[in-house]
Amino acid sequence: MRRFPSKLLNWYAENKRTLPWRGHRSPYAVWVSEIMLQQTRVETVIPYFKKWMKTFPTVYTLARASEQDVLNAWEGLGYYSRARNFHKAAKIVVEDHEGKLPRDMTELQKLPGIGRYTAGALASIVFGMDEPALDGNLKRVYARLFDVEAPVNSTEGERLLWEIARENLPTGKAADFNQALMDLGATICLPKNPRCEVCPLAKECKAKARNVQGLRPVKTMKRAMPRYTYAAAAIIKRINGSPCALLVQRPLKGLLGGMWEFPNARVAGDPAEALAPALETAYRLTVRKKRGVQNPLAIVKHAYSHFSVVVHAFLCESALKKTNAALKWIRLKDLEKYPMGKIDRTIARRIINDSRF
Repeated sequence: MRRFPSKLLNWYAENKRTLPWRGHRSPYAVWVSEIMLQQTRVETVIPYFKKWMKTFPTVYTLARASEQDVLNAWEGLGYYSRARNFHKAAKIVVEDHEGKLPRDMTELQKLPGIGRYTAGALASIVFGMDEPALDGNLKRVYARLFDVEAPVNSTEGERLLWEIARENLPTGKAADFNQALMDLGATICLPKNPRCEVCPLAKECKAKARNVQGLRPVKTMKRAMPRYTYAAAAIIKRINGSPCALLVQRPLKGLLGGMWEFPNARVAGDPAEALAPALETAYRLTVRKKRGVQNPLAIVKHAYSHFSVVVHAFLCESALKKTNAALKWIRLKDLEKYPMGKIDRTIARRIINDSRF
């Protein structure tokens, strides 16, 4: 196994992917990419990265931006706490570190949204420090190379993999080494059907030698994902001649924090029948389905990390019984300016494209 770092680096020199953040002169650009790449595929990140760098080209422009502008730029990438934490971290870097990422692992991990992996990636790629990195791709590569039988999502498996990563890090070459592992995991050591026949480390791979590469990495079984039903009200009325929709802003903390959505509630039974009493309880909002409309405007399904939902959205008429500061009338032509999750953006675009409005 002593030869595997040099073989990997030789392969990387000839096969490394061309990515917009690689070789970028700005440490901030690398930081942007590492936050976006958390739990998100490279192909998805590339257009968002390019747009982000035009919108917020420096850590100073990001720190000065409003949270709504930040969430708007992030919309569609999911895991919105990443955007909110990145925004907070940018302010800290500007206020406490003169706009520069700290060159210290402990200080890096104090920044919101930067854990052990991201700190290692930034320290090695940005500053050339001899620090290992360990994300999902790298865990899979190491688990196969060293035939790790401990579940990679267990405390013991995590500890063992970090030890392996540290012990095999070539001195002075951590940046290329960590990125080479990322590329190997993304292009050859795939989750399913790994391309062992073209892998530069096939002869060093213990899992392949034992013909168990398809069984690595080992993961503990996840519990069945619960599924919930929600009913939502698409309430449209004209205000000063302009068609408007009633939206509610989610709490700043928690899932989709600070995003905007149509008034909704989790329901049991028939969503059409449960909608009115559920929204009365949730918002003191009296609603009824729009006259002459029977079918839902949209039925949208979406899976989050630990549960999935199906949302039934109905065209409704309503009256507020009591002022609710979270509710706001938004002109339809302005809906794109308000950050939304995928479900509510789908509903919003369905309304915008409806000839009745």
